Amino acid sequence: MARTSVAVLPKRLLVAGRKIPSIRVSPLVVDCAVLGAPELYAKLNTRPEGLTAQEAQLRIEQYGPNVLARDQRAGFIKLLGRSLLNPLVILLAVLATISVATGDLRSAVLMVSMIILSVGLKLIQETKADTAAAKLKALISVTASVMRNGTLQELAVAKLVPGDVVHLTAGDMIPGDVRILEAKDLFVTQGALTGESFPVEKSAVATDRAGAASAPVELTCIAFLGTSVESGAGSAVVVATGKNTYLGSMAASLQEQHAETAFDRGISKFTWLMLRFMLVMVPLVFVINGLTKGNWLQAFFFALAVAVGLTPEMLPMIVTVCLSKGAVAMGARKVIVKRINAIQNLGAMDVLCADKTGTLTMDQVILERHCDVMLREDEGVFALAYMNSHFQTGLKNVLDRAVLAHTQTPAAGKMPEYVKIDEIPFDFQRRIMSVVVRTPQGKDRLIAKGAPESVFPKCNSAELDGKLLPMDHQHIEDLKKEYDLLSADGFRVLAIATKEMEPRGTVAGDATPYGKADECDLILRGYVAFLDPPKAGAAEAIEALRLHGVAVKVLSGDNELVARKICKEVGLCTEFTLLGDQVEKMSDEQLAEAAEKTTLFARVSPAHKQRIIAALQSRQHTVGFMGDGINDAPALHAADVGISVDTAVDIAKESADIILLEKSLLVLDEGVLEGRKVFSNIIKYVRMGASSNFGNMFSVLGASVFVPFLPMLPVQILANNLLYDIGQTTIPTDRVDPERLAMPRRWDLSELTRFVLFIGPCSSIFDYTTYLAMLYLFNCWDVSTAQAAAHSASLFQTGWFVESLLTQTLIIHVIRTNKVPFLQSHSSLPVMVMSMIIVTIGILIPFSPLGGYLGFTRLPPLYWALLAATLLCYVTLTQAVKMWLLRRKWI
Repeated sequence: MARTSVAVLPKRLLVAGRKIPSIRVSPLVVDCAVLGAPELYAKLNTRPEGLTAQEAQLRIEQYGPNVLARDQRAGFIKLLGRSLLNPLVILLAVLATISVATGDLRSAVLMVSMIILSVGLKLIQETKADTAAAKLKALISVTASVMRNGTLQELAVAKLVPGDVVHLTAGDMIPGDVRILEAKDLFVTQGALTGESFPVEKSAVATDRAGAASAPVELTCIAFLGTSVESGAGSAVVVATGKNTYLGSMAASLQEQHAETAFDRGISKFTWLMLRFMLVMVPLVFVINGLTKGNWLQAFFFALAVAVGLTPEMLPMIVTVCLSKGAVAMGARKVIVKRINAIQNLGAMDVLCADKTGTLTMDQVILERHCDVMLREDEGVFALAYMNSHFQTGLKNVLDRAVLAHTQTPAAGKMPEYVKIDEIPFDFQRRIMSVVVRTPQGKDRLIAKGAPESVFPKCNSAELDGKLLPMDHQHIEDLKKEYDLLSADGFRVLAIATKEMEPRGTVAGDATPYGKADECDLILRGYVAFLDPPKAGAAEAIEALRLHGVAVKVLSGDNELVARKICKEVGLCTEFTLLGDQVEKMSDEQLAEAAEKTTLFARVSPAHKQRIIAALQSRQHTVGFMGDGINDAPALHAADVGISVDTAVDIAKESADIILLEKSLLVLDEGVLEGRKVFSNIIKYVRMGASSNFGNMFSVLGASVFVPFLPMLPVQILANNLLYDIGQTTIPTDRVDPERLAMPRRWDLSELTRFVLFIGPCSSIFDYTTYLAMLYLFNCWDVSTAQAAAHSASLFQTGWFVESLLTQTLIIHVIRTNKVPFLQSHSSLPVMVMSMIIVTIGILIPFSPLGGYLGFTRLPPLYWALLAATLLCYVTLTQAVKMWLLRRKWI
């Protein structure tokens, strides 16, 4: 079988434009794997009785404590600084300061409120930042049995140093990267690091140099920090501790800052686009009005009000409220959002990379089949396996527990009919475990269970349909083909064989009458096959994701056959498969090309998972990663959105952005749709703000040039801006058309630019028709006297204020959908109600006491008829332009 390579990587991985520390096995660990005990003691300057206290203290000073990562999270002041260093926040602060200095407290209060809301919510999210490194550190806050000063002592793992000799027993956590010195039936659970479902045998036998260099994580004489002893006992010498361990290299990668997402970059670009609009517009408005009106102070206040109007001050709030609403909606579906910005990444995700064990599977080994030598189901074979597991002493391994947990058989009820006589324990040389029981007929029956390749040589016949077949060469080859079918289908296979003998002993506890020599001339009875099965709903979730444009790829540390079996059961094609050693040999460009078409990556290490994610990201994919083990934490951190599951270890949950609390993965698909809703509603605001501001540039410039007075007073601009902003606060509640949810949505600045360039000027056309109507139909040119000028200015300003507010409010319903508004697509009730409220306020304000305070005057009846025609024509034109853009696929 192909073996993965996770030897020292020659360079740091580049993930989403940032360097991530390499995840690797220490070269010293690889060197120690090839040494015998005497050379090993010499290399590490230690001895079988361990180090002295003085030697250990010197090494603590040299290597540091055995901890993975120090808590280097930013303090409150640093987090506050990060939140404030935002171009929009800085601009709002500057404008608010100017407003206070010039006595315009109303706009200052509005802008300060926006700053507090935006910065406050961002700060709350930042203070809940990733604590994965701290969780890894907490992993090793336990004790270990260590030889110090020639005696066995219990010491905190943090005090261990290279050269310490440790004793290992069932249930112990491996306290560092260690070289096994002695092993007795030692099995280690290392699935959290490698993704393997089954415990791995460890022995003291040194490996060859080539094997150590090519696949250090798979070395049988090396055990790693973060794994644990499943069964057996042994001793080992510590080779690497703390950050120098394999797990420590993962902890270093988790301390990296999250990369800026495409959405974050898009929002930043949009903000700077608006700022450039303002930087061009405001000085022009100031100069033009100063020159044409002759009142430079008034021109300054007007330009300041225009600056506030052009600033998308609601953007931080709209984004935050949209994301928060999405988080609440996902929480109701038992999906916890840890990093709020990840919601829109979930919607933009077009590739989901998933670990196999515990993510797609139950992470629970079960007995899947019990069959005769021709792979036909056979209850008798299960009964034999059950007796073997039931009567053995000591800590039962995961396979024994799976056999005993299998309830679909009456075998357990027959146990009282049999009496245990003896057992022959498992060892690495035989790879067989046997028990001897006395049957109701008075015979002694030896029941052997072990790897087929170990059991076959000890059999002289095989039973099939009550007949014995000789185990000659031809039959052995045929039988191997049968059990190879099980292995090829991803099962872990054990062979069951028996031997009937005349009684030798009485009952268990007497002198053991049976030994290894009796494991001969056995009769092969059949096989038991084990599997970590897929989670319920995994296949449906993967199909739902596929229909919504998300390609699922499996990244597993387990072997290819097992991974293929699971992929087949959840409906994933495995035509294109890559193994870890193949990934290791590829350049970044080769991997990027291969990763796009490959569905299954097997035998991959944590470093390979990072490379695969980076390769997909380099091809402009938004990549999600779903995993639950320690080995998944770096990939969860590197992905655009990290997703963990209910059964994950703490480190994986802390590294993830989103956690699924239900076993059904169908909630993930619901989360994807919720992310797309959030993205769509944010884009609605961005489109509205950008197109409105672009159109206003032309409108304000034209009015400043041709109108003999200020086209709108500063306080009127601020009131218009405030009412429009209030009207947009309900956008996060809006419905989203199903077509907008069907496929992943990414931030596209070119699409936004086209939308703004064509939709924005539509509003300017009707602003100019309003100017002409006010100037010529309602004689606002009349500035012959001061009284006439004041009346003309007030009437013009009122007419433009009402037209501007109503057109901006109603056009929300055109921009929010790609369909025909009101007929084919309806907004949510809050959006509709808020629009009606703002329109009503706009119509009534000239007739109210507030209107007099703001400088408005009553409008003539003819104006309202012209306004109705203007609104109808504006909506019709904008809809026509929008449909034209859609037909050309420009938006």
